[in-house]
Amino acid sequence: MKNKFWFVLILVAFITIAFGVIGASAATYGDLTYTVSGGEVTITACSTSATSINIPSAIDGYPVTTIRDYAFEYCDSLTSITIPDSVTTIGDYAFSYCRSLTSITIPDSVTTIGDYAFSYCRSLTSITIPDGVTTIGDKAFYYCRSLTSITIPDGVTTIGDKAFYYCRSLTSITIPDGVTTIG
Repeated sequence: MKNKFWFVLILVAFITIAFGVIGASAATYGDLTYTVSGGEVTITACSTSATSINIPSAIDGYPVTTIRDYAFEYCDSLTSITIPDSVTTIGDYAFSYCRSLTSITIPDSVTTIGDYAFSYCRSLTSITIPDGVTTIGDKAFYYCRSLTSITIPDGVTTIGDKAFYYCRSLTSITIPDGVTTIG
């Protein structure tokens, strides 16, 4: 009986840690939902009625470093967003289906743009990938049908599969010589 108790206790602890429950409870800051873990803030969600978001560089003294997978997905009213210099990662599907998004400022601190990160942002007309980005994920800008131009910096080494697929208005794209992988 004692062994069973310890097994269950260890199993619960493992599941709790695996799902990030310890040290990461959700809170809100304006239209944003976030968690704090390891002394860093991760943006996890946004009010679907928000129209313009300026993510702060810190919340309650903790730096905002990550925009989690699916954080802004289906925020149809969102037209513009500014991401602070503290953010290094834009997760998978982070802004997918933000159909009204026309403007986004991505700072140089971002190193990774996840898979499908801006897919179906059909109102997005142009974007400049900052110098810090090294990886653009699979279908990152898939079906951004209004996207007319994109600038990719020299630091990018990997462009994922179909990253700009079905961007039918795209008239200008510059791919640097340093890109070693195009999906």
